Amino acid sequence: MTDFLLELRSEEIPARMQAGARAELEKLFRAQLSVAGLEAGDLTIWSTPRRLALIARDLPEATAAVSEELKGPRSSAPPQALEGFLRKTGLTQDQLEDRDGVWFAVIDKPGRATAEVLAEAIPAIIRGFSWPKSMRWGKDSASSESLRWVRPLSGIVAIFGEELVPCEVSGISAGFATRGHRFHCPGEITIGSASDYAEKLRACHVIVDHEERQAIIREGAAKAAADAGLSLVEDEGLVIENAGLTEWPVPLLGRFDEAFLEVPPEVIQLTARVNQKYFVVNGADGKLANGFVCTANIDAKDGGAEIVAGNRKVLAARLSDARFFWEQDQKKALAQHAEKLANITFHEKLGTVADKVERVAKLAEWLASEGIVPNCDPALARQAAELAKADLVTEMVGEFPELQGLMGGYYARAEGLPDAVADAIRDHYKPVGQGDDVPTAPVTVAVALADKLDTLFGFFREDMFPTGSKDPFALRRAGISSLRLILQNGLKLSTDAAATQWLGQSDPTARLSEKEIADRKILTTIPDFLTERLAVQLRETGVSADVVQASREWNSRDDTRLDRTETRARDLQAFLATEDGTNLLAGYKRAANILKQAGEVSGNGAATPPTDADAALLAALDTAEPAASAAVAEERFTDAMAALASLRAPIDAFFDGVMVNDPDEAVRAYRLGLLARFTGAVHGVADFSKIEG
Repeated sequence: MTDFLLELRSEEIPARMQAGARAELEKLFRAQLSVAGLEAGDLTIWSTPRRLALIARDLPEATAAVSEELKGPRSSAPPQALEGFLRKTGLTQDQLEDRDGVWFAVIDKPGRATAEVLAEAIPAIIRGFSWPKSMRWGKDSASSESLRWVRPLSGIVAIFGEELVPCEVSGISAGFATRGHRFHCPGEITIGSASDYAEKLRACHVIVDHEERQAIIREGAAKAAADAGLSLVEDEGLVIENAGLTEWPVPLLGRFDEAFLEVPPEVIQLTARVNQKYFVVNGADGKLANGFVCTANIDAKDGGAEIVAGNRKVLAARLSDARFFWEQDQKKALAQHAEKLANITFHEKLGTVADKVERVAKLAEWLASEGIVPNCDPALARQAAELAKADLVTEMVGEFPELQGLMGGYYARAEGLPDAVADAIRDHYKPVGQGDDVPTAPVTVAVALADKLDTLFGFFREDMFPTGSKDPFALRRAGISSLRLILQNGLKLSTDAAATQWLGQSDPTARLSEKEIADRKILTTIPDFLTERLAVQLRETGVSADVVQASREWNSRDDTRLDRTETRARDLQAFLATEDGTNLLAGYKRAANILKQAGEVSGNGAATPPTDADAALLAALDTAEPAASAAVAEERFTDAMAALASLRAPIDAFFDGVMVNDPDEAVRAYRLGLLARFTGAVHGVADFSKIEG
């Protein structure tokens, strides 16, 4: 068994593309070997800014000989069929086997040298490589047949054992030679085999293992900060990016002018991270300090002093720009900035951002004034909503869109606005993702929920729904975020009421225009959409989708409260997991089927219960129905389920002890009436017809 080394050397590969390139190299290599009948076992794949490397261990010297059997036409088939089969297999008729009137071709394929397979595979891998962006270069670049690569490909090393695998791609021939560090060791290095590849490069200041470089940066940056009495602000994404930018990483600590600390810390961190790929540090007090850690790509003779000095100057220029934006933005009040929102289109069918702000402000004020968001001042909710998007037109957010909301909160606080307003402006986009914190401050909750509901109402009114994997307006995220705000804050929000308020159709007796009637479709589509999102979330906690559907307010369009649906679904799932719940569901299904088959019942029922089983079920219903109804009205769904559980034994005894379709018409009508009361009592708690099983 023999090891194989492949190195593809090029100009700088962007750091963000290196992880994908490693995965692509592995996929293509395995596919090429699989076609040849080889299985690539243990693969090691590395990347640096200037190379991709693959080591395949324990490959056989040759592929195994194989015998392939192909079934052909019947021996009685027309000659044309046989001729076609012979052309396909490349055999003559005397080489075929006749088995019970059917021609078979047995093709023996001898094994091939693995080196020969690899020589064919390497060009196919290189030409088949998929990059997010690629280029052509050189004199042949005008041809569409010329090689495309992320950056100009400059060298190929392909060694099987200690032997060269001869191959050529676009004028570049495989060889034993590679190059070390661009500055420390720019000359050629001769590689003998896969076993000495990494160590020979290390001797030439190239650490080819990207994970090792990441560890050096992670640990070295933390040590550089600690040595200065500081603590590194951890950033794993920045660790990976710096490892993709260097072949010999050397973390170095630098300082910047303390005067820049008057700029919000998030601005400093983003400036250092995005523009310069620097880590930032905290002082002993846990606050951002005037320090940074950069990652050099050389082992400088002066310990990195000149490198740090140069990086300090560059960072100072960037921070000067940030401070200028910070100061310029504060020369206007947020309300003045907000005036420019009328010049920004939110969506061609939904108006400008200023239009959206006005809709959100009205909805936030309504959520507060109706007490749906408890302890929320309606005036503060409106004020915060009116200013929530103002920072979109500031210089700082124009430079760093990631800071929207956050900068608005800083500017509001600097302006002297109430803390509740500043906090709401800062946090109204939350929760952004599944792991994001859910706001709990009343004004923030009102503005955040109004903002997301406005997005849902607006796009759904215009029939722009998410479909399949396509969700260009992030409506699923808006739906999930709305649910989290509602449920984690215990809000008793009717989506019907919110949608009606948003539509401006608060008077139910008013005569509506055709357009207003058409707009009211959101009263159905929004609850359906949010219930689907709720079912997805609850599924992770063991609540099935059919139970969620059974827990909706199916019999009342004026109560579409998702908090009720969630609580009822959780309690119903727990109830169905019990023996009483399982048997009651079976009894309900049986009763519903009997009623469905019976259709309309003619005649009057018996005046008194015909048997003890009838009487027992009647008595149980007389007790359970009002108890369950009262519990549902007070949202005590666990008690409602307990009331239903009391019907389990009487309904079982009823089915065991009586014949529902009694020959006596009056008795039959009486018993069908009992079953109708039973299913009605169950339906008063949840729609059991939606439950599978």
